[in-house]
Amino acid sequence: MSDTYVQLTDLTLTYGQSVAVPELNLGIREGELIALLGPSGCGKTTTMRAIAGLLAPASGRITIDGRDVTRVPANKRGIGLVFQSYALFPHLNAFENVAFGLRLQKLSANEITERTLQGLATVGLTGYDKRKPAEMSGGQQQRLALARSLVMQPKVLLLDEPLSNLDARLRLEMRTELQRVQKETGVTMVFVTHDQAEALALADRIVLMKEGRIEQLGTPADLYARPETAFAAEFMGFENIFRVEGGKVVSDKGTLPLGFATTSPLLAWRPDGVTVGSGPHEGRVVATSFAGAHREYVLESALGPIKADADIALPRVEIGETLTFDLPEATARPLAA
Repeated sequence: MSDTYVQLTDLTLTYGQSVAVPELNLGIREGELIALLGPSGCGKTTTMRAIAGLLAPASGRITIDGRDVTRVPANKRGIGLVFQSYALFPHLNAFENVAFGLRLQKLSANEITERTLQGLATVGLTGYDKRKPAEMSGGQQQRLALARSLVMQPKVLLLDEPLSNLDARLRLEMRTELQRVQKETGVTMVFVTHDQAEALALADRIVLMKEGRIEQLGTPADLYARPETAFAAEFMGFENIFRVEGGKVVSDKGTLPLGFATTSPLLAWRPDGVTVGSGPHEGRVVATSFAGAHREYVLESALGPIKADADIALPRVEIGETLTFDLPEATARPLAA
């Protein structure tokens, strides 16, 4: 990967008098697959729309491949878009859906045919060129929308939650497909999602957003193992987050003694980082569920609810029974205040 290819500089995006994204700064490298991740309303889709040219910034600058495109119309930016709804033409077959943009460029018939068939092959749809969208599965329609964007040879490909309409099995398949296509074509890709599992599986780097700002930026491994704030930790699966005061972990419900020294004002544990079946603390089981290789528990403790995972090989503890647990130092994640 080379140096920054897409640069957002002091980008402020508004809807009327409401500021959705204040002074955002972000650099995206050429050939990178980057995920904009966060809950609804955090500004991720708004940011994508600005890169695409569908939303004019109130201030700031957008450059792509060294060119300032802040005021350049969307159709002149060299951007490819894949929407959540796919936006396929239902009356056109797969070949014509992919060829549509090429025909607008008035390319020769031979080049249109060659690029369209190559685009279909890239996404694994060779032999599907005569089928209409209604004759294709959800995953095939998603691939078709991807091919339609790729044949335009975009500088940047933007995807707005493109997997959200697929069932769980197809989502897993399409994650792999998107990675393969991105690595084979080398296109710079920006992927918008609220699903942390998708971001972790797909992205080279993740931009975690909160209220229009970047909460944390890093590799999937960084965000998964080393969240820096309570928001980042909770979003990445650290469901037990407590304050530390006077050698104790503290919540609004109560306190428990902490078995080790720390200078951090906050500590967080994933459910699988909580030791169950042994330890100095006790909790009453108020919920339990089977989750394949482990069993999930919610324990009512002096701190309030504790979420914990136990190996499925351990004896099951029923609702209403007491379970011992520990919050060990080895699995604690220190967080900024």
